[in-house]
Amino acid sequence: MSSAAILQQSLYAAARLGIADLLNAGVRTVSCLATYLQVDEQALLRVMRFLASQGVFEENVRGAFANNELSDHLRSGVQGSLRAFVIMRGSHMFFAPCGEILYCIETGRSAREKLSGKDSFEQLKEDPEMARIFDDAMSNLSEWMSRAIASAYDFGAWGTLMDVGGGHGVLLAAILEAHPGLHGVLADLPAVIGRAEERGYLAGALKRRSTLRSCDFFQEIPIGCRAYLMKNVIHDWDDERALEILVNCRRAVPDDGVLLLAQWTIPDISLPSAGRFMDIAMLVLTGGRERVVDEYGELLSRAGFKLNQVFPVPGEFSIIEALPV
Repeated sequence: MSSAAILQQSLYAAARLGIADLLNAGVRTVSCLATYLQVDEQALLRVMRFLASQGVFEENVRGAFANNELSDHLRSGVQGSLRAFVIMRGSHMFFAPCGEILYCIETGRSAREKLSGKDSFEQLKEDPEMARIFDDAMSNLSEWMSRAIASAYDFGAWGTLMDVGGGHGVLLAAILEAHPGLHGVLADLPAVIGRAEERGYLAGALKRRSTLRSCDFFQEIPIGCRAYLMKNVIHDWDDERALEILVNCRRAVPDDGVLLLAQWTIPDISLPSAGRFMDIAMLVLTGGRERVVDEYGELLSRAGFKLNQVFPVPGEFSIIEALPV
């Protein structure tokens, strides 16, 4: 378990170099790969053999490698790709703060503040390349989870749905496909909306049933829909900042509408869960946190909502339905 960082950074190197894309045409020798990539052949061989020993890539003959089922997820532009997510995990944005976890424990503050004096999202605004990688990484995750979320709740019952902080629109596209009578609005920061237009998840037939809106949920959330959805937004923030967002949601959600929070949920006791992992990631990266359902209920109550029901989603995820009061 304590060697996980070696595996993570080896995966990062392979993803960053685009090795799975280079192997898409078939087996290639490390010598060929190293020459093309202009890297050290022996170092690359050692990393490739380590990854193959972990089930990522296959060494078919001595010094020659091919893709397998796991390494296919490191390819670009394919269904189920996790390349951007792996790159983000190994980048300075994620990996460096993890080395400062003692600072987080001692102060209760994110390591990002110690390293740069800024929160993660302020830093992304100043680093367009990293912002693009982050957005693509979030899209990678959404592609894995979107169909399960779309089928776990009757979104179509509300007629209109705004995905606030919805990134490139992967989740909204899946929801619209699953609920043909629904009209959707994708709302995010202007730069993110620009990248969403480039990615085209809401193009084609879905373009007639969707609208793109710029917004900053700390300032104002657009009105005009009955249902408002936020996936993995509230967990980025401490209670004070999270409450600001939820109060803005209450101003936008009509009295006959609904707020839907799609979030990791964690058990009350120390059982293994993906949410526990994400809770530490939020501690280190953003100063945010994962919460148990009762904690969401308390925050929602303070913002003018009533937690009505929780809908489980496969993979330790939940949709929390909150009604205005």
